[in-house]
Amino acid sequence: MILDLDRFIRLNEPRWARLESLVLHLENGSRLDIEEARALHGLYEQTASDLTELAGSAAAPETRQRLENLVARAYAEIHETRDQKRQLPFREWIWKQFPQTFRRHAVTFWISFSITLLGAGLGILTTLMDPDSRHVTMAFGHDQIRPSERVQMEESGGSALTTTRMTAFSTELMVNNTRVSIMALAFGMTCGVGTLILLFYNGVILGAVSCDYVLDGQSQFLAAWILPHGSVELPAILIAGQAGLMLGHALLGRGSPYSLAARLRAISSDLVTLMGGVVLLLLYAGIIEAFLSQLHEPRVPYTLKILFGTIQLTALILYLLRAGRKDAGSINNTVKSVPKEVRFHASAIPLRTRRRGSVQP
Repeated sequence: MILDLDRFIRLNEPRWARLESLVLHLENGSRLDIEEARALHGLYEQTASDLTELAGSAAAPETRQRLENLVARAYAEIHETRDQKRQLPFREWIWKQFPQTFRRHAVTFWISFSITLLGAGLGILTTLMDPDSRHVTMAFGHDQIRPSERVQMEESGGSALTTTRMTAFSTELMVNNTRVSIMALAFGMTCGVGTLILLFYNGVILGAVSCDYVLDGQSQFLAAWILPHGSVELPAILIAGQAGLMLGHALLGRGSPYSLAARLRAISSDLVTLMGGVVLLLLYAGIIEAFLSQLHEPRVPYTLKILFGTIQLTALILYLLRAGRKDAGSINNTVKSVPKEVRFHASAIPLRTRRRGSVQP
């Protein structure tokens, strides 16, 4: 068939110009809303078809070269594999993306919380029924000394830390807690079983140690010791467990019609976001634990430490539940208008999108 080149170019030029405009928009670091992202994908396929049709003609080499370049650029943007959120301002990430991602996967967080709570219940029960079980359920040397003895030693300054030792201790805590959190995520590779076991075991330790201090009449010391850093550290580990369970669920894929690769692509960005938030929370908790939690009466009143930890926990809960909620509402309204199949596949395509138009499976 003989191609009417002039008519072909005249009819398709608006489409090519529109595709070039969208590609240039992305190349300049801007983001597309959902309608623009869908238009980009459609225009790319149509232009690729135009290029195929034009390739059979020896005429218009400049037009053919232009389309080859345009299709290549569009392909690079659609199938981009680098971190597409690298240009997202930190303030927007911390105040919008992290809490929105946390809420979007709230079910796995509550599973993480529930498993830890069950472990704590077992730790409390075993301590009440068999005090000698402390040698099994308590870690970090807590089984070697009675709570009252430790409190007396701490308050007398027998284990006082210098500024240098505090700094070293803070670093050690950050490394240890980050390692535990990474393990909680990595154990998601066992389809979530390893993550559940780790969360349960941490709960057992927490319950057993807490019960031991309460039974020994050291409830105030326990609260003043745990709350300043634990009000951030424990939620961070639970969020790491949340990420591990997300990974495990994606690997199982029970009832999902999508391939494993597609399921992993759909959650990869959210896993990175959650673990990024976990690392920041643990860095902060490590500093607080070394420079405040380890200071006891008479140096720092217990009531002040308890108040600080309570306010901190309240602020963290409000942040996770409320931050970025206004933007999330507009996202949900947009997503509800898109068919489920389109939502899933769009989430697996790493296009740079504005928050108001981002889509999730």
